[in-house]
Amino acid sequence: MRLFPPERVASFLELGWWSGDTLDSRFEQHLARRPDEVAIVDAPNRSTFTQGDPRRLTWADLRRSADGVATEFLKAGLGEGDVIGIQLPNIVELAVVYLAGMRIGAIVSPFPAQYREHEVLSLASIGGFRALVTASRVGGRDNAAELAALAPRIPSLQHCFAFGTGLPDGVIPLDPALEGAADPSILADYRANRVVDANDCLTLCWTSGTESNPKGVPRAHGDWLAVVQTTAGVPEMNPDSVLLCTFPMVNAGGMGGMFVPWMREGCRLVLHHPFDLDTFLAQISAESVTHSVSPPAILTQLLQEPERLANTDLSSLRTMGSGSTTLLPSMIEGWEALGIEIINFFGSNEGLSLAGCRANIPEPELRGSLLPRPGSHGLPTNVESDRFAGERLVDLATGEDIHTAGRPGELRLVGPTIFAGYWGGDGSEFDEQGYFRTGDVFEYVGDQLQYVSFLGRSKELIVRGGFKISPADIEGLVEAHPKVAEVAAVGWPDPRLGERVCVFVVPQSGQTLTLNEIVDFLKERKVATFKLPERLEIVDSLPRNAIGKVLKRDLKASLQPA
Repeated sequence: MRLFPPERVASFLELGWWSGDTLDSRFEQHLARRPDEVAIVDAPNRSTFTQGDPRRLTWADLRRSADGVATEFLKAGLGEGDVIGIQLPNIVELAVVYLAGMRIGAIVSPFPAQYREHEVLSLASIGGFRALVTASRVGGRDNAAELAALAPRIPSLQHCFAFGTGLPDGVIPLDPALEGAADPSILADYRANRVVDANDCLTLCWTSGTESNPKGVPRAHGDWLAVVQTTAGVPEMNPDSVLLCTFPMVNAGGMGGMFVPWMREGCRLVLHHPFDLDTFLAQISAESVTHSVSPPAILTQLLQEPERLANTDLSSLRTMGSGSTTLLPSMIEGWEALGIEIINFFGSNEGLSLAGCRANIPEPELRGSLLPRPGSHGLPTNVESDRFAGERLVDLATGEDIHTAGRPGELRLVGPTIFAGYWGGDGSEFDEQGYFRTGDVFEYVGDQLQYVSFLGRSKELIVRGGFKISPADIEGLVEAHPKVAEVAAVGWPDPRLGERVCVFVVPQSGQTLTLNEIVDFLKERKVATFKLPERLEIVDSLPRNAIGKVLKRDLKASLQPA
């Protein structure tokens, strides 16, 4: 499946925006150059959250496993353009499935391990999943059985695959395929008859907007490789780098920040899941990690525990990415005193990719709160795609372009990193000039307007521990409770997670309601745990403006941080 019109691809190539490389061609290069070097490593605590001992694969091992799984997909009738839904934690098998899909031209569509029936059915319907891949156990759940039970309710679904043992009837086991294909000719013959193109759709990741339904974000080899000019270029990754991936490898942070850079460079990828501080530090030491990512609160906490840091070998660590909220200058200074550069990343599934580092924003007091303006505006950069990015800052009230500092507007983007459009969308995500409407509100800062400052999300998403939650989704679920008359969901500030979900509820006349009742109601509907409200405010009415819109800013203003 090709994403961009041929004339746009021709322009990308002519202008040097795309090189024509694919992740498939990069994979073949690494196999030829370093087949016996370690490519990917599981977390040492793997057995605590899924079946199987930790794996450690070379590039040759990785190809054998990927080709084995790809062959199983082909034998099941899957192939080019088919969408494969994937629910796996950060384990070696997740990367294997990505590569297996890539080898046959399928579209891999990962989603968080926390998602349950409500979310899975929605994604499968929108994406038209032909297959699901999971593990027998994910966390404390019998995940293979849960997904298999949903199969009759997904009309497009043909097969369920799973790693692990004790699988329910009808689920195709994939563990044997990890040892390689019994008949290598099946894949070899298939690949001999297809050409991998930079415009081929590689992934279908998911994001939530203000409406209830999630949105699919398809991305091709070419625009993924454009994105990682920032995520790999700013940390100066190279084939000797060792990357420690702490974010779920299912969207921009894990895919664009770790998986695709790993595939571009052919370095080593160390997996981590779920976040555990002791395991994180141990992995940095044991694997000689050179680059990782961590929430700001964790980095601040570690600086307050000097004995813990003193007992950890950090000598290999060169860069640490963070973001999602303002970074304290003292945190940046503290880590850089240890010789570890803090990079302030800001990105999205759709292709927004900004990074503040020592080279472009050397002052910690600026780097913690500002980002380099997209494009080339006088700041030093080693990122080629910066030269090609186009942006507009648009006043949402007037529609005017903003050209002065201190005036808020929606950031809109065009360039090699920006996706082709939402899966099944109508194109309204792009404005009349072809710029992507990010929904993020920024303002220009600096004497040359060389910086941008993020002010908030115009779409009112709640971001809890890196997961974006649609308030409309929560409101629709809670409103179904028989005791609820009206509801509004907002983010409740939290120093560790960024935000938690708070719901303001107007009860039905004569009814009383507790938080536990709402949570139990949502659990019965198998809603993902991270979406569950953690605070309830009972109110007589919701504040509204003159046209009846709920004033969520007033609701948020009434909340104190957790």
